[in-house]
Amino acid sequence: MSTAPDLWQEGRLDRRRAAEPLAERVRPATLDEIAGQNHLLGPNAFLRRLVATGRVGSLILHGPPGTGKTTLGRCLAAAVDHHFEAAHAAEIGVARVREILEQARRRLEDSGRGTLLFLDEIHRFSKAQQDALLADVERGTISLVGATTENPAFAVNAALVSRSSLAGLAPLDDRAIGEILERAVVHPRGFPGLRVEVDRDALETFAARADGDARRALAALEIAVASKARESTTPEDVVEVDRETAAASMQRKALAHDRDGDSHYDLLSAFIKSMRGSDADAAIHWLARLLEGGEDPRIVARRIAILASEDIGLADPQAIEIAAAAWAITERVGMPECQLTLAEAAIYMCQAPKSNAVAEAIWSAMAEVREGRTLPVPEALRDRTANRMLDRAATRIDASRPEADAVVETYRNPHSAADGVGTTAYLSEARTYYRPGTRGFEVEAARRLEARKAAVAAAPAGPTPESPDAAAKP
Repeated sequence: MSTAPDLWQEGRLDRRRAAEPLAERVRPATLDEIAGQNHLLGPNAFLRRLVATGRVGSLILHGPPGTGKTTLGRCLAAAVDHHFEAAHAAEIGVARVREILEQARRRLEDSGRGTLLFLDEIHRFSKAQQDALLADVERGTISLVGATTENPAFAVNAALVSRSSLAGLAPLDDRAIGEILERAVVHPRGFPGLRVEVDRDALETFAARADGDARRALAALEIAVASKARESTTPEDVVEVDRETAAASMQRKALAHDRDGDSHYDLLSAFIKSMRGSDADAAIHWLARLLEGGEDPRIVARRIAILASEDIGLADPQAIEIAAAAWAITERVGMPECQLTLAEAAIYMCQAPKSNAVAEAIWSAMAEVREGRTLPVPEALRDRTANRMLDRAATRIDASRPEADAVVETYRNPHSAADGVGTTAYLSEARTYYRPGTRGFEVEAARRLEARKAAVAAAPAGPTPESPDAAAKP
């Protein structure tokens, strides 16, 4: 029995379309309409070359929210004339995957047309789903395009990554977002029935506060236009959006910071590298991004403490005290007050002279201890309390020998030396781990080290008192 035509179907479709958000209404239909991502879509860029082959294969699009991953998937399907299927990786079951595959096979056999399956959040794609799909992807029955905001090298199944091309999308710059907004204003489905004008200051406000997210910028533009349209007295009035309206329609700037995602580590890395590079303005910017994005301030304090030891060290011995104080204050007062403490500590670290000589010293010593031959503790440095009986026995045994005095070495406390340092050798074989730099306090540290080395080199061989009244203290 045939089904009669639905006389109201077109009306329902129009109402459904009218309910779509602006970002959906003005979504680009071709690759040429996509703003930004020139590294992927410019002349002779990767995706242009991929489309020229007429196939997509398996592709993973990764990047921040609102950079056009879904749009790009749709446009890729159109560019190679493939049927487009979209699903969420966490929601599509194995049965549905097999159904899509069966339809793709029939479509390919009946008309020669391929199918592109777009999977959002592909990092949540299970092994069972993957097993049901990858064989047909490898045979070319279906093209798989996944999208994720995570780093696919860590978040996506390794077997899937190994079979896929990776394309990273960058956050859209202000110019690209401004272009998207201008297109939306004149798009036939953007604001039908309205005459909309958005001034340059408003476009800049939308773009700056969107922070690279085109979807957020379009949502704010829609709010601004809708609110201004209600103020119009006649349908013919021009809807004007200025900076004030734009700011009021986008109260809080979107911050691309996920405490459990890649941005967490990227921002911390940028913060540390800025302090290491002595750029106080950059360090304060990244610190503000971290704190405004909800980062635990104790994690920030911990990174400052690590930097004070690893990248400043003895070039400025006070740096580690500043870092320890900042950590303690952060633990005690928390946000928002500790932002001042962290900012002060970060700026101090930027201004401090830099040296990684301490870090290199302990790293090289640890590597040698772990991998090389360990050195015995020199006789004079051994614990006298634990070995007193052995010392006495050794003295009695060797007392009749002329060289007895050389057998039992005596520890000489450096406090009894004229310079408070002395010439005792503290390693059974000479080693050099700490090599002071040429900045800050390490200039003085180098002078002291060289003075001691010269004194040891000039001292007579064998154990000698550090001064006439040297006392052997444990």
